[in-house]
Amino acid sequence: MGADIHGFVECRATHGVLDEDDEIRWWPAVDLDLLYDGRCYDAFGCLFGVRNHAGFRPPAGGRGLPEDVTAEVRQAYGVWGRDAHGASWISWAELAAVDRDGPAEAVDARVEEYSLAPTRGWVCTGKSFRDTGGRPEGAAWIQDSRLLRTVRMLRRDAVPTDGPWAPVRRVMSALTGVHGAVNVRLVVRFDG
Repeated sequence: MGADIHGFVECRATHGVLDEDDEIRWWPAVDLDLLYDGRCYDAFGCLFGVRNHAGFRPPAGGRGLPEDVTAEVRQAYGVWGRDAHGASWISWAELAAVDRDGPAEAVDARVEEYSLAPTRGWVCTGKSFRDTGGRPEGAAWIQDSRLLRTVRMLRRDAVPTDGPWAPVRRVMSALTGVHGAVNVRLVVRFDG
């Protein structure tokens, strides 16, 4: 069974706050389902430690729901009941500070698979769990008419800025421009 991500971008609105006594609270800004429609275990592992086959040290692994999470997000989490797991959150400030060139701590538990395309050469078709025979990082070999490679991923490959996460980044960045980086966060949970 696969794992999917769900959640919300939350924002602590500083807009219109008159003085220190005014309450600054979190608001559910956008449901993640409206921005992201993917299942990328490399991103899940890189950011939150869920399905972390690539061996990253996640900056926001296992945090649970924030204490001050909005009622809407807490309710959405509760609907999933026992099927929800891996709840966590990451602020825009933390996400922006992640070293995009940082490597995973280990070689990916999966191997990259390539098929030979007549006009393009070897084309990556995905990843799979296969016995590497103890081959080291960077090893390449042919098996079952496929080129297989062991790799150590970089964070920019796990969560590319122009990939499926781009809309999430754009929304969080836009809110940050108004309210500040520490006042925007992504709160997530996983199923499966």
